[in-house]
Amino acid sequence: MASVKPNTKTLAVLTGGGDVPGLNPCIKTLVYRSIDEGYRVLGIRRGWAGLLEYRPEVPQSFDRCLQWLEKNTVRTIDRTGGTYLHTSRTNPGAVRYKEAPDFLKDAFSSPEERKDFTEHILKNLDALGVDILVAIGGDDTLSYAVRLHEEGFPVLAIPKTMDNDVFGTDYCIGFSTAITRSVNFIHALRTSTGSHERIAVIELFGRNCGETSLVSAYLSGVDRAIISEVPFDPHRLADLIMEDKRRNPSNYAMLTISEGARMTGGAVLEHGEADAYGHRKLGGIGLRTGDILKKLTGEGIIYQQLSYLMRSGAPDSLDLMVAVNFAHMTVDLALRRNFGRLVALSQGTYTDMPVSILTSGMKRVDVHELYDVDQYRPKVRHVMGKPMFLY
Repeated sequence: MASVKPNTKTLAVLTGGGDVPGLNPCIKTLVYRSIDEGYRVLGIRRGWAGLLEYRPEVPQSFDRCLQWLEKNTVRTIDRTGGTYLHTSRTNPGAVRYKEAPDFLKDAFSSPEERKDFTEHILKNLDALGVDILVAIGGDDTLSYAVRLHEEGFPVLAIPKTMDNDVFGTDYCIGFSTAITRSVNFIHALRTSTGSHERIAVIELFGRNCGETSLVSAYLSGVDRAIISEVPFDPHRLADLIMEDKRRNPSNYAMLTISEGARMTGGAVLEHGEADAYGHRKLGGIGLRTGDILKKLTGEGIIYQQLSYLMRSGAPDSLDLMVAVNFAHMTVDLALRRNFGRLVALSQGTYTDMPVSILTSGMKRVDVHELYDVDQYRPKVRHVMGKPMFLY
């Protein structure tokens, strides 16, 4: 790294959770603007895992966990999706024995125990001379940023998630591109669905918030949309989708469904072991729904789980715009030493919120305003006065 002036402050940045388009432009802008303002920038690799696994007394661990970021380092990263810094779902406040680095395993009294290594994280931040920590992530990643804020460490938070479910902001980096991808794939699937006169069931990411299913259906004009917030009756859905199919001159029908959706009286389909934030993997509700619809209707089903295709590739122009602006806002907050803030969009306006808002609620679809619970489809009752994405 180039030499730095004495008293130069260090701004560290990490990305955690699922990757989304827009992370790299955000990182690049943050690095360029921070350096222009006199900071040096430290990239933390693999989210919170980089700070958990770093050992100041072991020089080799620096290259594995950290990286000094210069303008030339990040010059071209905005041309691609994903995150240059890599990512993980590590939660230093609740580390399982099997996920802990070897040098921390002696702290456990049993393999089932979860340990809080926040003291270790704070010591590493101090050893690295970090003055400000910028966390880019969804509600899980940013919930640990709230924890560090409560410990008195200067943190700033940038929301990203294709689910758009971070509480405290109307918009998160990655959402627009996820919707764009979904709409494009839905329209592409019309060719096979129509050719074979079938029913298409398209499963989209969305754990607790059904916004991706709702907005994708709204914009692509599919027949029905099942969302996480409203349990559905498969028999009623079968009647509705068959009515749609009969009314279509091409004799096919399509529906979207959130991965976090559940049938009336049923549970969300989860599998595997819970992650560091207590979440098990979702997926399969679309397949199960398709199987039931096939039995109830006798029709052929096309089941498509879009999953990672929604969050892959380069960002669209809206996500580029928000990612770049969120980065500039973050540096502005750092320069004013206004820490403990979440950069956000509210009613279409860029703003910032107390970072504590992240853990004060859960963002869900406004069912009364945007959804018809009887017809299982979007129903936007009022557009006038709403923000661009209706949220």
